[in-house]
Amino acid sequence: MSVVGIDVGFQNCYIAVARSGGIETIANEYSDRCTPACISLASKNRTIGNAAKSQIITNFKNTVHGFKKFHGRAVDDQFVQGEKSKLPYNLHKLDNGSTGIKVRYLNEDKVFTIEQMTAMLLTKLKETSEHALKKPVVDCVISVPSFFTDVERRSLMDATQIAGLNCLRLINDTTAVALAYGIYKQDLPNPEEKPRNVVFVDIGHSSYQVSIASFNKGKLKVLATAFDPYLGGRNFDELLVEYFCGDFKNRFKLNVKDNPRALLRLYQECEKLKKLMSANSSDLPLNIECFMNDIDVHGKMNRVQFEEMCAQLLMRVEAPLKSVMEQSKLSRDEIYAIEVVGGATRIPAIKERISKFFGKDISTTLNADEAVARGCALQCAILSPAFKVREFSITDAVPFPITLRWKSQTDESVGECEVYSKNHAAPFSKVITFHKKEPFDLEAFYSSPNELPYPDSRIGRFTIQNVVPQPDGDSSKVKVKVRVNMHGIFSVSSASLIEKQKGEAEDVQMETEPTVQNEGRPEEQNKMQVDQEGQGDQPTEEEKMNNSGNKDGDKQDQVASSSKANTKVKSVDLPIWANTTRQLDQDVLNNFVDYEKKMIIQDKLEKERNDAKNAVEEYVYEVRDKLCGIYERYVTEDESNRLTIMLEDTEIWLYEEGEDQEKEIYQDKLSELKKFGEPIEERYREHEGRPRAFDELGKKIQLFMKAVDMYKQKDERYQHLSAEEMSVVEKSVCEALGWMNTKMNAQSKLTVAQDPAVKVAEIIQKIQELEDVCHPVFNRPKPKTEEPVEEGDKNNGAHNGPAAQQGADSKGNQQMKPPSGEMEVD
Repeated sequence: MSVVGIDVGFQNCYIAVARSGGIETIANEYSDRCTPACISLASKNRTIGNAAKSQIITNFKNTVHGFKKFHGRAVDDQFVQGEKSKLPYNLHKLDNGSTGIKVRYLNEDKVFTIEQMTAMLLTKLKETSEHALKKPVVDCVISVPSFFTDVERRSLMDATQIAGLNCLRLINDTTAVALAYGIYKQDLPNPEEKPRNVVFVDIGHSSYQVSIASFNKGKLKVLATAFDPYLGGRNFDELLVEYFCGDFKNRFKLNVKDNPRALLRLYQECEKLKKLMSANSSDLPLNIECFMNDIDVHGKMNRVQFEEMCAQLLMRVEAPLKSVMEQSKLSRDEIYAIEVVGGATRIPAIKERISKFFGKDISTTLNADEAVARGCALQCAILSPAFKVREFSITDAVPFPITLRWKSQTDESVGECEVYSKNHAAPFSKVITFHKKEPFDLEAFYSSPNELPYPDSRIGRFTIQNVVPQPDGDSSKVKVKVRVNMHGIFSVSSASLIEKQKGEAEDVQMETEPTVQNEGRPEEQNKMQVDQEGQGDQPTEEEKMNNSGNKDGDKQDQVASSSKANTKVKSVDLPIWANTTRQLDQDVLNNFVDYEKKMIIQDKLEKERNDAKNAVEEYVYEVRDKLCGIYERYVTEDESNRLTIMLEDTEIWLYEEGEDQEKEIYQDKLSELKKFGEPIEERYREHEGRPRAFDELGKKIQLFMKAVDMYKQKDERYQHLSAEEMSVVEKSVCEALGWMNTKMNAQSKLTVAQDPAVKVAEIIQKIQELEDVCHPVFNRPKPKTEEPVEEGDKNNGAHNGPAAQQGADSKGNQQMKPPSGEMEVD
């Protein structure tokens, strides 16, 4: 079973796999461990990753990149509209208002959802994993920014289904980094000791995330998270692009922003310049040939000038650090280490500001680019039954507080309660008790919209159906179980109506009750018992009833009323109708899955077609080169002229009407060429291999002939063989010698440009025939004969002693062994 962790980044993706030797980051077909998050669509197929990135300039309108943050967002979203002007491709408004991407694919205008685009990328990463592991890949763990909301996480989960992956967990980026950091530590404090607090800072290409995690042996708990979702390496690139756009406009009179190709090239060069300035403080040049209107442009920049330009961006580094410290209520002295990852943390000014804030040196022990993917692979190994991993529990944190509002369908009474506070432990389930006489709605939403990096605070509406009053007309008690699962997604997982058989009605209208919570391995599910604040209270009898599946039957209901009366109850499961924000319908999702499979088949067919075309082209160039080289002696002038004309005609055909043909046509064209080219190639191979084959046959004939002569000379090694056997051997050797002389004479009369009189395969076959006759005869051992035993030795029992077993005589002298009767033959 495969264990794969995938870091789906804004700009690049990384894949890590768990093997018996540990975690390994795998490379793609370009031997690059980094796969660009880029998809290019064309008239015949789609290319993904490195091949797509190479088409950003040439096919910019149909090459899609930078779409990660569009998950779950409407096209009218302020963020989407802000990004629209920076994108070379077109965005499209879908029927439900979500963001779509319009491209030209298979000579038709197509609109793909963000889920489909991400699924294409995941399909490529899946293929890369399968190629490296040599087996199918289904289960995986995928990273997600900690600030992603419920809608965005559901969107990414839909993308994994379209790609045919089973996502065991969506894990936050910084949590994956914390896991990669802590699971290998041997010196973590014991569970009863004070935990070790570590700050993890992840500044990638598009976002900035900070978290504080506490570590004990076998345990990781995220205490607080903070982020700036709009600060990353690309913001620094944009400042450089703005600077050089103005510079080129003044010096070269070029309006770069009006030319998408030129702007994309400038972005690429500015990103390279930024990386160079991280390692070099001197003036660095920027040169682009034929930039616009056949004009070469040049400029320069140094680190000091760059940092002055980025002063406003650098000021934003401190705010998330301050926020996460305030949330955790820790002092700087209680921080053990500060681990930084992400490409943008290589900028010296950023590292300097982080170090200055905490008053201590930062640590870079983790791989800045691959740490997230490695953490994902570790989490996948923990969740997979195929791997035995060190016990290590992970408790994440809810990034935004979640509130539940309820309303009956007839009356106007409304109530609400915050069910998950900020940084509440996750995954976590709660049971809420309602007293209702009729079906009611639950509306879940984020209660701090100002902190939310998403315009819509709604999570979804859940209708609890089939609620009826008690037989005596009183309100029924309804137990609703809500949960934030390991993906960070909120849901109403179950609801049950409690029919009271005896006892008093309760005075409270709603109560929140924790449940046994651990969504890791089955054997760990009874280890972690936490209440709303994570203190570890034992579950009540009623909670155990709910956790066991709410089975029908008479059970004891332990209530929180002042009377504490025991009440017999009957639990009835209630249906729940869920309407989550921007969730794809199952029918739509199934259609996307089918269409993705069709695109995979189309890609495969196009690859086979291109391979067939490339095979023809390679054969043309290879044979043409060898006709004037190693094949020159083996071809007649007429053959050479005819084949040369055929090769030239084929080359012209390839670049004209043969540019776009079916695979079968290319295969037929190659077969036609090989019909004339392979006889020449065969003459060359036969001429090169024939001397060695004849030499081998001659050695075998000489060897077996010598053995026959030794037999005739009464050599005792062969005297156990019969005359009939040796006669057969001698006849076979003489026949082989005559055959070899005949063939060598016939071949000597031919030129190298003529077809050979004998082929290497025939000579090898003759060698095998000769060995099949001679080897069984010469390799048969000589029958063993008993040595006479002296009477005295018999009386002394010497033949039973060690000396007898080792071939010694009665005096202890070593005797000569009889000939084995075997002959060693190559």
